[in-house]
Amino acid sequence: MWKYFVEATTDIIEEEGARAVTIRKVADRAGYNSATIYNYFDEFSHLLFFASMRLMQEYTVEVTRRMNESSCAIEQYEIAWECFCEYSFKQPDIFYSVFIRDLGDNPDNLLEKYYEFYPSDIVDVPAEIRMSLLEQNVVNRGNPILKRAAEQGNLDPDKIESLNEVTILIWQGMLMNFLNNRIEATPEEAASRTMVYVSEIINRLKI
Repeated sequence: MWKYFVEATTDIIEEEGARAVTIRKVADRAGYNSATIYNYFDEFSHLLFFASMRLMQEYTVEVTRRMNESSCAIEQYEIAWECFCEYSFKQPDIFYSVFIRDLGDNPDNLLEKYYEFYPSDIVDVPAEIRMSLLEQNVVNRGNPILKRAAEQGNLDPDKIESLNEVTILIWQGMLMNFLNNRIEATPEEAASRTMVYVSEIINRLKI
């Protein structure tokens, strides 16, 4: 039943967009009343989170492929950001639901439950990259790679936290402006502008 509601929500997102999803629409598609959904999901945001995760498989595969093309951790970090920006501005509502929306719960708990139902979504991802993808505290997501960058001598260990946090804040600010129509830009232009700032911070802090 849990998967049935998630799949129904995923279908609505694919057909009408994330902003069109309502509890009533999901219940109607699943053939149950709205109250039944809350037997399986504590909050509406959780249902959006799980359905949005289903639509991130293409990103997960692509970021893994691109990062595996380099053995330099600081290069991997920049490559990962480039891919993240590209996909997040093409699917801003999806990435908002997964990485920014208030979930009313520890995201790690939700992510653990998600992979219990969909283990194949992460099975082929290399261990170090898996740590970054599985970390739903967005401030910590880049740390495994940045720690290796410091070990490789490309980053001062004292700069790990600041580099990671500043790049995330840049992305969050740009995505929210994009979602709220505060900037005039195509998804490609917004991703490119974000990467200009991200790359500048990386180049300033790396050794």
